[in-house]
Amino acid sequence: MSRLPFELFLALRYLRPKRTFVSVITLISVIGVMIGVAVLIIVISVMTGFSQELREKILGFSAHLKVMKYDDAMAGYSDLMREISSNQNVIAVAPFILGQVMIKTQPAVGKSRVAAPWIRGVDPKLESRISALPTNIISGEFDLEGDGVLLGSELAANLHVSVGDRIAIYSPRNLEEMEKHRGKEDEVIIPPDEFVVRGIFDLGYYEYDANVIITSLRSAQSLYELRGKAHGLFVMLRDPYQAMPVSAQLRATLGPDYGITTWMNDNSKLLTALVVEKKVMFILLIVIMIVAAFCIMNSQITFVVQKTREIGILKALGASRSQIMSLFFGQSCIIAMVGVAWGLGTGMLALKFRNEFLDFMNRSTGLELFPREIYSFSRLPAVIDAGDVTLICGTAFVICVLAGLVPAWFAGRLRPVEALRHE
Repeated sequence: MSRLPFELFLALRYLRPKRTFVSVITLISVIGVMIGVAVLIIVISVMTGFSQELREKILGFSAHLKVMKYDDAMAGYSDLMREISSNQNVIAVAPFILGQVMIKTQPAVGKSRVAAPWIRGVDPKLESRISALPTNIISGEFDLEGDGVLLGSELAANLHVSVGDRIAIYSPRNLEEMEKHRGKEDEVIIPPDEFVVRGIFDLGYYEYDANVIITSLRSAQSLYELRGKAHGLFVMLRDPYQAMPVSAQLRATLGPDYGITTWMNDNSKLLTALVVEKKVMFILLIVIMIVAAFCIMNSQITFVVQKTREIGILKALGASRSQIMSLFFGQSCIIAMVGVAWGLGTGMLALKFRNEFLDFMNRSTGLELFPREIYSFSRLPAVIDAGDVTLICGTAFVICVLAGLVPAWFAGRLRPVEALRHE
């Protein structure tokens, strides 16, 4: 004889596959739960991975804090660097010049190409402590001596530029000066500054790779006519997530003439949008799970109606209301457990082969389903967070189990005489 309680024994026996309408509905219910759990795990893991990857890319190129003077460029910034470095949370400080310029290629054959990227003037000796740029050179080398310049991989590809090519850079001041004298007797033509592409970098983030060029601080000072001055200071911290309290400390130290922005401020809209989207997607997918739970409720109600005679016999033999309820409630629990387990397995399998699936779809359809210029990443990121997976599986299981309460309660209320008369 089976050692299982008779309620569980009957619940398992009733769930054996049979060629009946109820069995089909039960299978559909399990598949519904499986799909809901799998989609939830996939979407939430991808969004978590996207958010984490984005933060890593931002922190790999952007400083944790930017210190700038409100009214003018910084002169004599060395003293200010020492003062900021005295803060125990600061690990590196470096001057920078940042602004938009116009560049023009100088190909040996063919037409020139024009772009308007952002130029970032940096101190080559300090840059390795500020960003991951020196370790992400994919062609050439990190060389900013003299007229050397670095281009992002996407920008270089768009301009058809490679290491060793020359480009002309027009600074905003040059363009403004020529525009001011345009059409007048004293009209002047200011030649652009010429640079040599010494390296091409790829940071893995489209916005940086397509819109930024790097030059030395001295060359950028010459372009913007800022001898001995800088637009501001990049500050790196021991813990980037302490940027807000450290910025408050530095404001108190430096006084009201200086403004300080954090990497969170600079990317607040994007980071906030990711958090909101993740929450909204979780809510929408939970609604899908509720639909699957209604399928379970529907199948169990149909099953109770089909087994009304058996319920009457069990009660006539002495089965209590709680035992009858446990029988049908146990069925709902089993369906929920199977559906959640299948969904967990399907979700993990899909996440493991997500990029292979995308590559297959790209080859099959000819469409790029995850375009880098829109999502900024060439591969689909994903992070499987144990807390998120536990929350998803637990929520799905609870919803599905609760869906089985109504038919179980209905079965428990049936009276033996009414149940047998029904037949």
